[in-house]
Amino acid sequence: MVLEDLDRVMEIEHQSFSLPWSREAYVAELTNNHFAKYLVVTLGGDVVGYAGMWVILDEAHITNIAIDPAVRGRRLGEHLMREMMAWSMAHGAERMTLEVRVSNLAAQKLYDRLGFQSYGIRKGYYTDNNEDAMIMWAELPHADAASGME
Repeated sequence: MVLEDLDRVMEIEHQSFSLPWSREAYVAELTNNHFAKYLVVTLGGDVVGYAGMWVILDEAHITNIAIDPAVRGRRLGEHLMREMMAWSMAHGAERMTLEVRVSNLAAQKLYDRLGFQSYGIRKGYYTDNNEDAMIMWAELPHADAASGME
């Protein structure tokens, strides 16, 4: 993700979340947060999704992921998550975490398919409706195992 992607990112953000991040938050992430890594996915040259994470020491924390509602169901979210997992391993992460709304069963199913497991609940995590968040973690394969070498 680069600053020029933000107009489209903000459209998707507002279509996807009841508590969207501000443009300023994304600018800060892209320009001032050396822990932050952001990717976009494109179709025909147009940004249709994005994901972000912080990689701190040996852990990666997914901060957000969203796909344009018009192109959901094409496994673009799975593609983005797999790229984020690979990217986090390349930056030294051994495990990855995220929070997901307890009502977001589609996302939970995706994360489960990618090896994430539930490790607890953050009560009232989402301030728009006081919904709980499920905390999920995944152990990432070591770089040697991921490449087939030991």
